[in-house]
Amino acid sequence: MSDVPPRRGSPRSGPSGPSGALRSAWGLLTVLGGASPPHPGAAGAYGIVGGILGGIVGIAWWAFDGRFPALVAAALVVALDAGLTGMLHLDGLADCGDGLIAPMERARRLAVMRAPDVGAFGLVVVAITLALRVAGLASIEADPWLLIALWSASRAAMAALPAALVYARAEGGLASQYAGRGAHLLGAGLGAVVAAVAAAMSGRAAWVGLAGAAIGAVAVAALARRRLGGYTGDVLGAVVVVAETAGLVAASARW
Repeated sequence: MSDVPPRRGSPRSGPSGPSGALRSAWGLLTVLGGASPPHPGAAGAYGIVGGILGGIVGIAWWAFDGRFPALVAAALVVALDAGLTGMLHLDGLADCGDGLIAPMERARRLAVMRAPDVGAFGLVVVAITLALRVAGLASIEADPWLLIALWSASRAAMAALPAALVYARAEGGLASQYAGRGAHLLGAGLGAVVAAVAAAMSGRAAWVGLAGAAIGAVAVAALARRRLGGYTGDVLGAVVVVAETAGLVAASARW
């Protein structure tokens, strides 16, 4: 979720209420929803959208399994997920790689994260993350429930973060237009419930994966708090990708 002016509609247009919140969340987090204006309650639907995305990607994973070598199937799943999300979260991860890792002043970090180009730190972080995602999926037997659990959990973390940290940019940004503490807590709660139900359907590896996802999300949040004093849209995107990737790596481990 990059901190740029919204390109999908206007905050004054669109349906209100739960349907408007779900449409706004779906339009923000996927490329399937079409034009969708920012809605203050959108965060309440993040976990639900994450579960749906996880289900779509998970079913594709199951369909590819056995028809392609494990590594090819895993790469196709990662590519499908990137396509469905419009690479929005990967863009946030790249910006955070450039802005949060290299030593610089806070103001400079925020400027670097807003710049349209990607530097060496961002490229390396994204490359390593994609490699870990492919390797993790290739090491696990295809299980749609696992991806539903992890994708819901990552969006639950995305919803929870703004309730725990302040927005780092005084002038605001795209992410700040989806504000609303109650909606963020609702999204975190619903996402956690969906993740728990899916993990129960999957098994031990999913629970281990959820623990890994939680650690990954907390690590990104802690780094952003330390170096930016809060979150940005890029941080939210990085939380999603890191949580999912850490969850896949944890689930693939031989316990």
